[in-house]
Amino acid sequence: LELGHCPECDLSGADLQGADLSGANLFGAKLKGANLKKANLQEAKLGGAYLLEANLSMADLSGANLLGAILVGADLQGANLSKADLTWADLTGAKMKGAKLKDAFLCNTKTPWGLDNSDCK
Repeated sequence: LELGHCPECDLSGADLQGADLSGANLFGAKLKGANLKKANLQEAKLGGAYLLEANLSMADLSGANLLGAILVGADLQGANLSKADLTWADLTGAKMKGAKLKDAFLCNTKTPWGLDNSDCK
């Protein structure tokens, strides 16, 4: 990841456990099955990213832009999603036990508990 700038790159299956990717531009990146356990993704730009079945357990995604991100089947257990923008994101089948969603923005968000429009204006 060249200085945290890797829009639309293919990191499928990459082992990025514990990596500091705070503020990284990963817009539209392919991270299918990637290991991002305990990674620091604060304020990261992950809009449109493909995180199918990625391991994001205990990752810090606070303030991250996940607009339209695909997180189907992802492991988000214990992840910090506070203040993250999850508008249009798809979290269908994601494991969310212990995930922190304080002040996360949910609008047209597909969650394990159904469509969440709690923050739509």
